[in-house]
Amino acid sequence: MLKKMFIFICLCLCQAGVFVADAVKSESVTEGESVSLNSSVTQIQTHEEIEWRCGEFLIAKVKNKESKFYNTTAAWRFKDRLKLDQTGSLTIINSRTTDSGLYTVSSSSRDTINTINLTVYARLPVPVISSNSSSSSSSSSCLLLCSAVNVSHVTLSWFKGNSVFHSIRVSDLSSRSDLLLHLECVDDSYSCVLNNPIRSQTQHLNNTQLCHTCAAGTSLMISVYMYIFTN
Repeated sequence: MLKKMFIFICLCLCQAGVFVADAVKSESVTEGESVSLNSSVTQIQTHEEIEWRCGEFLIAKVKNKESKFYNTTAAWRFKDRLKLDQTGSLTIINSRTTDSGLYTVSSSSRDTINTINLTVYARLPVPVISSNSSSSSSSSSCLLLCSAVNVSHVTLSWFKGNSVFHSIRVSDLSSRSDLLLHLECVDDSYSCVLNNPIRSQTQHLNNTQLCHTCAAGTSLMISVYMYIFTN
């Protein structure tokens, strides 16, 4: 029933001359980088108007092949950071995390529209590995913390070589996120990795500073368990 209703609404919109948008496309970038959003237009025709919106707010327009950028309250954050080329594609310079959102471009003469979901990820810090010996009841064991501060939408993982022990997903911004590793002894194959869908940062363990080295190249684990700790 719902499917039939959706088809009926789409037919009504088409008959009324309302263009139905294509599937939303996705773009991802790290803050500070430039990103180009494609207009899906090969060349702007005379008297053609192309408009770019971020959410519901108009931020840029091409009219008679001349570019115009808006300085409304919503568009002010883009000041001097937008460029339009001859196809109407929009470039955001020096991107910021606040630029994340849904961008829509429409053309007056071709009834074309392109919708792009832009995600600007914060720069990733290098995770910090530290000893948490105060939590250990045995001097022969080693408790290691891998920490990341003020991160969101990332994965924090402990690795031995190329194999991951365990990972946690940090969705919301927190003051500190810790991943605990409990070993009897270590070698230099351990590392902690912080990553998001487009970038990663790795910190390798220096066992001579934090824990005693395993004899004869062996690594005996008492236990491996991880938790996220925020404060």
